Amino acid sequence: MGKKSRKSKSQAKSFSDVLRVRPGFSLADIDPDSTPGSDKGRKAAKKAVPDHQARLADLQERLYAQSREGGTRALLIVVQGMDTSGKGGIMRHVVGMLDPQGVHYTAFKAPSRQEKRHDFLWRIGNALPEPGQVGVFDRSQYEDVLIVRVHDLVPQDVWATRYDQINAFESTVAASGTTIVKVMLHISAEEQKSRLGARLERADKQWKYNPGDIDERVRWPAYQEAYQAALTLCSTDDAPWFVVPANHKWYARHAVANLVLEHLTSLDLGWPEVHYDVAAEKARLAAT
Repeated sequence: MGKKSRKSKSQAKSFSDVLRVRPGFSLADIDPDSTPGSDKGRKAAKKAVPDHQARLADLQERLYAQSREGGTRALLIVVQGMDTSGKGGIMRHVVGMLDPQGVHYTAFKAPSRQEKRHDFLWRIGNALPEPGQVGVFDRSQYEDVLIVRVHDLVPQDVWATRYDQINAFESTVAASGTTIVKVMLHISAEEQKSRLGARLERADKQWKYNPGDIDERVRWPAYQEAYQAALTLCSTDDAPWFVVPANHKWYARHAVANLVLEHLTSLDLGWPEVHYDVAAEKARLAAT
């Protein structure tokens, strides 16, 4: 009886609860093959897609409707992960459930010449979603404490100060009404090797392969260390990190969809009040 009670309690936890980075977190302890919060498996996750899509459509419309009446709320989804971790799949299968008219998507590449003339957060601030929008960052400000750190692109005394700068920036963004959901897709080195190999074997996937990915694999331990620092130093109440085991693509997409749903639901989005007499307008319409 006790075991059944513990299982029910575990199943009641949200994805936000089970995936959130908390004090004492260790990335090395997270099994990329695991599927926390999803006891029913792949078939159940696939079956849930239509429901997720319908609920996301409703919540996204409510978010937009509120902004038309002066609401300041927005949602920002930040997606990070090693190469082949499935960021593209999240964009297609999760962000793809949303109305594209209400999505502000930004894929951050190496900074342009103009961007380099500004503080590293300048281009991030320019890409933030407007009220009523869902913003999506494919990579983000965290590249400046990940690839920059691993490749020694700036001195340590420069990138070491950026964690506090990022926290202060995200706190300001959250205070403006934007809910921030930061997702790290966590795959194993073995799974990355398998995915890279699959790209080389298929003519329709070879265009996605980058020889530089092999050079980055040599730096795998350094990247894990950099992620550990970013995850623990920058998981705050204003902008928590969620680590999603991503060796199973179906699970990663299911988990991220649920994270987005849970955060939109937590906003308790109601329909805005109308500023006209509904009964009167019905009568006018009937008379036409």
